[in-house]
Amino acid sequence: MEVLTQSEVQMRLHELLTRVRDGEVFIHPTDTIYGLGCNAQSQATVKKIRKLKERPDAPFSIWVPSKGWILEHCEVPSEMEPWLEKLPGPYTLIVRLKHAKAIASGINPANGTVGVRLPEHWFAGFIERLGVPIVTTSVNRAGRRFMTSLEDIDMNIRNGVRFVVYEGEKRGRPSKIVNLTEGGAVKER
Repeated sequence: MEVLTQSEVQMRLHELLTRVRDGEVFIHPTDTIYGLGCNAQSQATVKKIRKLKERPDAPFSIWVPSKGWILEHCEVPSEMEPWLEKLPGPYTLIVRLKHAKAIASGINPANGTVGVRLPEHWFAGFIERLGVPIVTTSVNRAGRRFMTSLEDIDMNIRNGVRFVVYEGEKRGRPSKIVNLTEGGAVKER
């Protein structure tokens, strides 16, 4: 597993964008905690993350390239508009997809919804350049504590990722979940 800094990501941007588009699994920073990521349009890569996390069917969230992506691919009811104004930010908005083919079916195999994130973090520029959403799920196996530093990455996950974009220990909490398919109910994670 290769450990990269922000400046190394900038220097190797085109290479890393290609690697993610081509299906590599990696760990990335967010505005809250570290995330386990991959190209959210690649069914095969989503399956790799499910296997690493030992999470066969619970939904994953995605980090989208822009608000425009949300408007194009998701239903945006009027009660969602105030939440869109809060982006970028530490929220996961649960919305209905307009276009099921916008992401791999393995993201949320159950009901046509998806959790979308647009964190306020420098790595958002990477996702914007990528042009497609990535899976963003906590770095842990199901039911275990999430990663806060390199020292506490589960060995199976460490062996299953190609690179980690690391910016030191994170003491944040996962994002707030706002279910906009149920009238904007907020759930703390």
